[in-house]
Formats: sequence, structure tokens, C-alpha cells
Amino acid sequence: MISTFDEIQVPSSPSAVNHRRVPNPVDSASQPRTDHALMLAVRDGELDALGELFERHHGPLFGFLVKLLHNREAAEDITQTVFQRMLKYRHTYRDDGSFTAWMYHLARRCAADHFRKSNAAPYATDPADLSAHADDAPHAAQLASVHDDHALLHAALNRLDHDAREVLLLSRFQELSFAEISRILECSVGAAKVRAHRALAELRTIYLRLQKEPAS
Repeated sequence: MISTFDEIQVPSSPSAVNHRRVPNPVDSASQPRTDHALMLAVRDGELDALGELFERHHGPLFGFLVKLLHNREAAEDITQTVFQRMLKYRHTYRDDGSFTAWMYHLARRCAADHFRKSNAAPYATDPADLSAHADDAPHAAQLASVHDDHALLHAALNRLDHDAREVLLLSRFQELSFAEISRILECSVGAAKVRAHRALAELRTIYLRLQKEPAS
């Protein structure tokens, strides 16, 4: 149900343990580099590191763009363009930057450029294009109910305006922090929270209205 939106929580960090562990040089060397470290390496000329960033992030980025634009072909093109621009503008990545925020900021710019050049509408409004999530419920009736809930949720999301849908996708689906979202949307953290709160309230209203509509 729609209430599950408010139930998404970031797991609390485990309590700190008061035991000091001497770092093992072998363990440190075998640890995968963070996104930030990889992008700094790309900026400094290690261009192959972009391949690992692509493997980590092209799937979630593509999914975000599909939900935002409702156009799989455009989402695929824009995803490719984002990573091309990462390479082209790698020198602009900052030492204190957030890779995820930078990536989604680039994605917004690339999407705007794509539709400006094509002179096309940025998203469709056909709920049939929305994919339902799978569920492992064993009972057919329960499975059908879950399917209907997800279909209603995506139909409601589809009826939001572009800006409201975008902030909800970033905060609830991509699970970015409001600090990251504020960088992407170029606003204050407080403004990002207000936008997300209003968008969620609007989504609830639309969702409940759709529940009351007779099935077509």
C-alpha cells in the first residue's frame, strides 16, 4: 500500500565497539574503491576506472530515467550520454564531491538537452508502459492484490508533474539523502525536503482517488 513509502528507513548504524583493530595492509588493498575514489582517479587520468563506475551505476540510472521520462529509448540514450559527459567534464569533479549527486545532476542536464534537441515531450502518460514489480507471495489472490497496488502506485506517480515525480524518485526510489538531492536540484536542503513532502502528499491524494475509481 502507499503507506509503505513512509516505512522506508535507513538502517541504524551498529553500535561502535571499543576494540581497536590494527589495519591489515592486505585487507586494505583488496577493498574495492569507493565511487568517489574511482571518479577522482578518472579525473586524474585513470580513464579505465570509469568502466567500473558504469558497471555499478548504469542500471539504477537507467531505471530512474525510465520512471522519470516513461521513454525507454530516450532513457537508454541519456544514460550513455551521462557517462560520456562524465569523461568529458571529469576535470570539474571536486575533491569533496558526491559522485551520486554529481551523476544525477548530469542526468537532469542531459535529459533537458535531449528533449530540447528532439523538440519532443519529455515523458509519455500511458500507464500501460509502466512495469509492475514482481512479488513472491504464494497465494494467487494476494499476488493479484499486490500487483494492483503497484499498478495504482505507478499510475499515481505518472500523474504527478515532472518536478514532483523527480524529487520522489530521488528520495524514495533512489534513496538519496536530502543533502545529495539539494545539490542535484540546486536548492537548499530545507527546500528539497519541502518539495518531497508536498510531492508525497500529492501522490497519496492521487493514489486514494484512483483506488475509488471503478476498474475499466
